[in-house]
Amino acid sequence: MQTTKATTKTTKSRGQASGLTSDESRINLAKLITKLFDLWDLSTVVRLELLGQSPSSRANLTKYRKGAPLPNLRDLLDRTGWLLSIHKSLRLLYPYNENLRYSWVKQRNKAFDNLTPLQLMQQEGIIGMAKVSRYLDFQRGR
Repeated sequence: MQTTKATTKTTKSRGQASGLTSDESRINLAKLITKLFDLWDLSTVVRLELLGQSPSSRANLTKYRKGAPLPNLRDLLDRTGWLLSIHKSLRLLYPYNENLRYSWVKQRNKAFDNLTPLQLMQQEGIIGMAKVSRYLDFQRGR
């Protein structure tokens, strides 16, 4: 007989959000992802593609930089999570090589059919982000 772990949710008072749904959490995520895009030296168009936003949403990037929260949209928050996971893995894999850590996404990789990780993420969207993240997880576990 298998036992399963039941999860319980705690009830919070109205207006008090938890996790990534709170404005504060999404403001922090906006700042983190903006900084990561700066470190990766990405164009505005690529930033919007990675976030799953249209090219006409350029003003959103400025809003996020100035402290606006990311919208509470599952797709956007999932994409942000994958991108930050990639960043974390690169920090762990290359703790003393900042140049490699931030240029890695633009370097061709045989594991991705000689595409750069960035190209894979642009072509495949959130699935590409997951592939890159899982690849780095595998590399960390070697």
